[in-house]
Amino acid sequence: MTVARPAGGPAVMARRAEPRGSVDDFPTPPWAVRALTEWLVGSGVEPGGLCCREPAAGRGHMARALAEAFSDVHQIDIHDYGTGNLDTVADYLDEPFWPFVDWTITNPPFRLAEQFIHHALSTSEAGVAMLVRTQFLEGVGRHGRLFSRHPPTAVLQFAERVPMVRGRLDPQATTATSYCWLVWDRCARGPTRLVWLPPCRKRLEREEDWT
Repeated sequence: MTVARPAGGPAVMARRAEPRGSVDDFPTPPWAVRALTEWLVGSGVEPGGLCCREPAAGRGHMARALAEAFSDVHQIDIHDYGTGNLDTVADYLDEPFWPFVDWTITNPPFRLAEQFIHHALSTSEAGVAMLVRTQFLEGVGRHGRLFSRHPPTAVLQFAERVPMVRGRLDPQATTATSYCWLVWDRCARGPTRLVWLPPCRKRLEREEDWT
C-alpha cells in the first residue's frame, strides 16, 4: 500500500493494494452513505420498510447511516472489531445461501469487490449499491465477467473526494483516490446512467459522525 501524508491527515493513493488476508479496514464516512440514500429516494426508492444487508460492516459506520433510511440493516463482517454492532461474524463469500434481502449496500474489500457484487446480485431482491474506486470501471476482464452481463443502473460519481484511511474515520484526512457508487436497481430500465453527485459533504456530515 502506498500512502501520502499531507498536512491534515494521510491520503490513500489510487494505487493502493491490500495484501492477501487483510481485513481491508477503511471505514466509510457516513456523509458519503447519505449521498447514496438521498439519491435513491430521489430516484423513487422508498427505503422505509425495506431490509438492507451490509456484508463488510466493520465497526458499523456505514450501517448507522443506512439505518437512517432503511427500516432494518443486517451487519456482517469476517472480523469482529469488538464494538457489538455485528449481527453475524462470517465470511460473506463463504456462505452461498444468505437469506434474501431487499438491498445489499457496502464498501467491499478492495481485492474482492467483484466477487461481492456477484454475490450481492444473487441475494438481493430490489437492488445493490457498492462503493468502489472509479478505476474499478476499467478492465477488459471485469467488463466481460461483470459489466457486459450485469450493467449497473447508475454510476454515481462523487464530484468531491471521499477520504478513507485505515482503521478509523478522520475528518482531516485527504485522498488522491476517486470513488463512485455503482447501483443496480431491479425496478429501473434502460442503459447505465452516469450521474455526478455534486459537492455535498458540508451539507450531509454531522459532528457526531466523527466521534
